[in-house]
Amino acid sequence: MDFFEHQDVARRKTGLLVVYFCLAVILIVAGIYLAATAIFNFVESKSDPGRQSTFELWEPNLFAFVAVATVGVIAIGSLYRTAILSSGGAVVAETLGGTPVNPNTRKLEERIVLNVVEEMAIASGTPVPQVYLMEDEEGINAFAAGYSPDDAVIGVTKGCTQMLSREELQGVIAHEFSHILNGDMRLNIRLIGIIYGILVIAQTGFVLIRVLGISSRRSRGNRDKGGGALIAVFLFGLALWIIGYVGVFFGKLIKSAVSRQREFLADASAVQFTRNPSGLSGALKKIGGMARGARIECSQAEQASHMFFGNALSTSWLNLMSTHPPLDIRIRKIEPSFEGEYPQVVPLQRTKADLRPMGQKSEQAIHGRRAAATSAESRRHSFSFQASQVLSGIGAPGPEHFIYAAALIEVMPKRIVELVHEPFGARAVIYSLLLDADPEMRELQMKRLAEHAASIDFQETQKLLPLLDQISSEMRLPLVEMALPALKYMSPNQYHSFKQNVVHLVRADEEIRSFEYVLHRVLLIHLDPCFKKRKPPTIKYRSMQPLLRDCSALLSFLAHTGQTNASATVRAFDQAASILTSQSAKPAFFSKAQIGLKDVDCALNRLAAAVPQVKKRVLSACAVCIEADGKTTVEEGELLRMIADSLNCPMPPLLAESS
Repeated sequence: MDFFEHQDVARRKTGLLVVYFCLAVILIVAGIYLAATAIFNFVESKSDPGRQSTFELWEPNLFAFVAVATVGVIAIGSLYRTAILSSGGAVVAETLGGTPVNPNTRKLEERIVLNVVEEMAIASGTPVPQVYLMEDEEGINAFAAGYSPDDAVIGVTKGCTQMLSREELQGVIAHEFSHILNGDMRLNIRLIGIIYGILVIAQTGFVLIRVLGISSRRSRGNRDKGGGALIAVFLFGLALWIIGYVGVFFGKLIKSAVSRQREFLADASAVQFTRNPSGLSGALKKIGGMARGARIECSQAEQASHMFFGNALSTSWLNLMSTHPPLDIRIRKIEPSFEGEYPQVVPLQRTKADLRPMGQKSEQAIHGRRAAATSAESRRHSFSFQASQVLSGIGAPGPEHFIYAAALIEVMPKRIVELVHEPFGARAVIYSLLLDADPEMRELQMKRLAEHAASIDFQETQKLLPLLDQISSEMRLPLVEMALPALKYMSPNQYHSFKQNVVHLVRADEEIRSFEYVLHRVLLIHLDPCFKKRKPPTIKYRSMQPLLRDCSALLSFLAHTGQTNASATVRAFDQAASILTSQSAKPAFFSKAQIGLKDVDCALNRLAAAVPQVKKRVLSACAVCIEADGKTTVEEGELLRMIADSLNCPMPPLLAESS
């Protein structure tokens, strides 16, 4: 399956969960109704002992009351829990006891984790997620949480940072990135909400039993008075408690079945990503070699147990309720020769060498990767790619992307890499990337910046000017992605000022260049949700028909951007439009005067609400439009990746066919 099929599967599984949820609710309503009917008849017989007992199974009024009350309680519980988690992965991480790792941390263990996460993010085309550390957890475990790559976070335990080598960390983090790319995170949050709603029924029963116990102790002198009512309330509370937990039991079975299947897929994807099976299998073996294993001590671990890398709970009876396959089976899937022997695990002594990827130990490898990373200028006007290969890489990066990302970070100016991890430094880097090569225009931009930006931002930007010549075109977008976690530490006022300064720099020459538009939109996509309340994305469009005008605007924009003459522009548009053409309608070509960036923004926002298969066709058409002339510039590649990013389809870096 490709990325889009994985997204469809995840969406269908979410729908299947709703079906299971409805069935569970129906059974719970039936159970509570039968219990209420029995108790109602019991109370009637107690109140009138001489009356002949007749058990009425069908009481329409009682059934209506029970159904409305039960559905209302479950719905409120599920919606409440889902609403709490709707802010994104950060809420889940904090609930599990995680604390955000400062992007500029100087702790070596944390720095290594951040480096691995950055490399994975750049290689896969996702925004760099915030990393959370679970300081009180000694076991080896990790998780990914969020609704989409925009709000995703990666959580790691203290044991993970202390016990795993960098190679093993790469395997674990690659596994978690697979969950981000395959759409598992949204499914996981749905599971939490559904099971919590059912759990509320059991909790309600427990509260009734407890309240009854307290009130009965206070009124021991009046046992005879109202004794039947007290017994009825006790029995009803007991019934709710039992029925609720039976529902939770079956909810956990569903959760376990869904999770185990996704864990096998994530393991396979991680191996495909890193091409290093020993890294992932080594981490799993260390879990087996520790007495604590992957166990999480946090009291909230049970509700999120299906999100973790390893089994976060104690071993379940016959593994029936386990959210993860047995360790030995997972290891043998990766390493068939495994014989069941687990190593003795001790904390590792970290060194600065661990900051470098394992594959970069030889000088020959270092020079080779530097040559690959700095080849941008030599091929920026002539490198080419195949549209089909680009699509197959979405959500499925390969080891070549991981190697490329690690090498690119290595050859970046060290001062700039340091600055992107600090909030004020990250702002200065973004401002620097927007400065024009023309001295007069740069002087005008700096003047605007001096008028509107904080003095510390302006001064830091001035210091960065000599380093601008060392930044190749291919480094720009990765630097923006690396700066995102630090930029999220801004206050709302700082963010407002930062956005305004970006606009001042972009509009200084009264002409918006391709990269300026890309940078501005990437910032809005990934930072706006952090400072403004935004609902998780939902599906609105299931076919291409209502989106034809949006496709027309987008493809026309790309054709005008990438071609130098009118005939080539029309030819590129027609080639791209042929992919979207249907018998009922086809996209219409717009002249340059008919479309603006606002039209492109509107088109991308609407296309983001389409089903995955529609997005696949749109991205295929965009790739064909860009590649129509047989050559692609870095700027065109940035545009294509920004479009994919806008559609929540992470696209790895475009690599030349020669590399």
